[in-house]
Amino acid sequence: MPNQILVVDDEDRIRRLLKLYLERESFEIDEARDGKEAYDKAMNHDYACILLDLMLPEMDGITVASRLREHKETPIIMLTAKGEETNRVEGFETGADDYIVKPFSPREVVLRLKALLRRTQVATSEQSEPHAKDLIEFDHLIIDNDAHRVLADEKQVNLTPKEYELLIFLAKTPNKVFDREQLLKEVWHYEFYGDLRTVDTHVKRLREKLNRVSGDAAQMIQTVWGVGYKFEVKTNDESTE
Repeated sequence: MPNQILVVDDEDRIRRLLKLYLERESFEIDEARDGKEAYDKAMNHDYACILLDLMLPEMDGITVASRLREHKETPIIMLTAKGEETNRVEGFETGADDYIVKPFSPREVVLRLKALLRRTQVATSEQSEPHAKDLIEFDHLIIDNDAHRVLADEKQVNLTPKEYELLIFLAKTPNKVFDREQLLKEVWHYEFYGDLRTVDTHVKRLREKLNRVSGDAAQMIQTVWGVGYKFEVKTNDESTE
């Protein structure tokens, strides 16, 4: 269902408002009023994206996102009335790709949703285009951008769209240090808003997933204390020392 969005919120008013604005942009809208209904629908359908409220009856949004991530990589935008940093970080740690704090502008939701889908679709559509195979290869890590696949020591690593985008951005410029503000701008496309902890949380999750199959691949993502992060590739001289 390439154009269908699942809107999850226990408030009828918010669901109606989001449905109104999204249908104007030619999206098809499915709705869920609680976490259990949202989880069941998301497991049985392939949505383009899920707009997921944090505070829900039956099953909260954090639990829904966490359980979904065990099976699917569907893009998730978390909607939350809790603006505290810990709640936002918790949302990202469960696999959310973006967050929007209530009260929000419906137009902002539409723009953020379309931006996320555009980046995801551009990355995945390349595999159907006839051109030379797009590979980024290192000793312990291969990124197959045509197939949207990551292999660490020949084992596949399942990443969310945002984790994949972060990895490929760093890997395309080995050994260059990026500060958090740069990464927010280039990967999240946030220029005037955005939580720097967003970057830290995604880097942490990315390392953990790589480390499950290859410690060497995980170590390629290095923290440069007081600055930011880099994708470290040792030169031949360094690797023989």
